[in-house]
Amino acid sequence: MRVTLKIATSLDARIATCTGHSQWITGSEARAAVHRLRAEHDAVLVGSGTMLADDPKLTVRGFDVARQPDRVVLDTYLKTPDNAAIFDAPSGRSIIFAGPAAGSDRESELNKSGAEVERVAMSGSDLDVHDVLSRLSSKGLSSVFIEGGGVVAASFLKAGLIDRLEWFRAPMIIGGDGRPAFGSLGVEDLGAAFRLVRTGVREAGVDLWETYEKGE
Repeated sequence: MRVTLKIATSLDARIATCTGHSQWITGSEARAAVHRLRAEHDAVLVGSGTMLADDPKLTVRGFDVARQPDRVVLDTYLKTPDNAAIFDAPSGRSIIFAGPAAGSDRESELNKSGAEVERVAMSGSDLDVHDVLSRLSSKGLSSVFIEGGGVVAASFLKAGLIDRLEWFRAPMIIGGDGRPAFGSLGVEDLGAAFRLVRTGVREAGVDLWETYEKGE
């Protein structure tokens, strides 16, 4: 399974203000590039925090595609609304991964909205992302495009599952009270930091677009 993480941040690596305002940090050219990247993957994945804050469509827009990528939400307690925008896509599946404790009534309601709800194992307080990728692979998917938020990004990074990072940086500073691109990683010294290899830098309008591959 090829896993790509995309983040769009300020120069100080914030994905939103302290109030959660995030639309739009990057400009139109960067957002168009993201749609092209989505089209290159079998699925687009977010966490429940992004789902509840932004109600994202998770579709490819701006040009025609034969089939929309599947839309995947990591939602431990099935908080995704029944009328979420992901259910309005013309093609592709809406797959929601939940933990064992999520209510069966919510599962039934989301199934009626068009979701495929899958129960997966827990890893501490988070869903087991290894189990998530295994389930997606069993559904015939071979690539996933992760779009946040910070907790989801940290979960996949800690698990060593990120193959590529596409980082869009906007020329603005939000400050330390903004929401960070990555949740806690438990790094206590630099020897334990997650190392990446930068393979590309280009401009996307006013923003900077950096590509990184998994390091050794």
